[in-house]
Amino acid sequence: MQFRQMNSQKNQQHLLWRAGFGPSFQDLHYPGNKSPQDIYKDLFQKSQGELQQLIVVTATSLGIEKGEMMRSGINTLTNEQKAKLRKLNREGFKKLNLLWLDEMTNSPAQLREKVALFWHGHFACRVNNILHQQELLHIIRTHALGDFKTLLIEVSKSAAMLSFLNNQQNRKKKPNENFARELMELFTLGHGNYTEQDVKESARAFTGWGFKPGGEFVFRAALHDGDQKTFLGESGNFSGEDIIAIILKQKQTARFITEKAIGFFAGSIPSEKIVQKISDDFYSSSYSIPVLLASIFTSTWFYEEKISGNKIKSPVEWIIGIRRTINLDESQKDWQLIMQKLLGQVIFFPPNVAGWPGGTNWIDSSTLMYRLRFPILLNGNTVDLGNPKNDDDLEMGRPANVEKIKSGSNGISNKLSLHADWVAYTKHFEMISRDKLMNAVRSSILIKDHLDQAVLEKHVNRSSREEYIRSLTIKLMSTPDYQLC
Repeated sequence: MQFRQMNSQKNQQHLLWRAGFGPSFQDLHYPGNKSPQDIYKDLFQKSQGELQQLIVVTATSLGIEKGEMMRSGINTLTNEQKAKLRKLNREGFKKLNLLWLDEMTNSPAQLREKVALFWHGHFACRVNNILHQQELLHIIRTHALGDFKTLLIEVSKSAAMLSFLNNQQNRKKKPNENFARELMELFTLGHGNYTEQDVKESARAFTGWGFKPGGEFVFRAALHDGDQKTFLGESGNFSGEDIIAIILKQKQTARFITEKAIGFFAGSIPSEKIVQKISDDFYSSSYSIPVLLASIFTSTWFYEEKISGNKIKSPVEWIIGIRRTINLDESQKDWQLIMQKLLGQVIFFPPNVAGWPGGTNWIDSSTLMYRLRFPILLNGNTVDLGNPKNDDDLEMGRPANVEKIKSGSNGISNKLSLHADWVAYTKHFEMISRDKLMNAVRSSILIKDHLDQAVLEKHVNRSSREEYIRSLTIKLMSTPDYQLC
């Protein structure tokens, strides 16, 4: 398989953005003659290391194991206990959010974290229980590069998903269809590839699936409908696991996941022949996620002009990309929380069960303004970005916290001021001659560049080499071109 030799740096950046969160100037760049296949192999190998769970709460810290909280349900708690639980949840979600962003930024396992972000959106789940969300995130990160069957079963049995889709209330003679419907419509087959009767029958199979207060999966046999069911043309006394197995027999499941993955990682769908080939290989591999990813990232079509540099960065990709480019003061992290709310992608709080729509939905007049103004902060300026929209589910019925960011503060602020390590950044270009500096910075920051060099030169600071690099970088990050990868 031959790749175009020209613009090899662009090919590398393209892959690092799509299979990760962009190149880091803290690391050595890949040699210019290294192929995309070799770089992808390197990314994959670095994502095979031991996974450390991201933990911000435990069952004990929430009082579950001691029976102090949630033993009999939220409605049995005192007002004081409810207030304590809300506080623990709010703080826990912020901590887990920032902890995962740190992992996305600094971990060598870039591929694993990027694919985990994909599955996080695919298996969209919004519950105000930090312990359950913490466990679901661990499941997704653990199985992100495994096989889809295992990932699907583990997600389906998670307390977060069973709670979100009401399967805790799914019992014999009183089936709740929410989980069964979304399992097919959003997670596997896609809308229109099953009947309403299939929904009813599969819901019966998932009766009895539930969880304990600490999040452990439990099958309550007394609540399970053990009678015969007919689902997607097959009949039997099916269990929930049987339903999942039947769903995975359908080639449409492989096709649905393939198109979803291509849309996320490539940004646009290639020819029908290519999609069908990738889908067939994914199905034949027994739903091996590495097979699916390799079919995307090591194919020639993935590096075509119409694919490269034409995908709008999601808010999370945009935030992590900036952090990987320029070291920011580690004591200043809460800006990431406010930017997620302003730009429309708060981790753990998708807008609905379908997840974030992505694509052009990331950009409107407000979000574009926030993106274009933010780089000014990197120059030491204080900028008032305005107040984020209040999200009652996220705030849990309480007013949004917009306290000023100060050293050691836990609040988030609409007035931001950041400190960047420009010394470390500018060292990346120390071997570049002055006459080539403009192009070197531009090619490092942008995948596609439609900017007029004369206009750029007119608006950069020429007082020193360092100021030139800094001002040019900020200008480039403040352009519409920088919103693409």
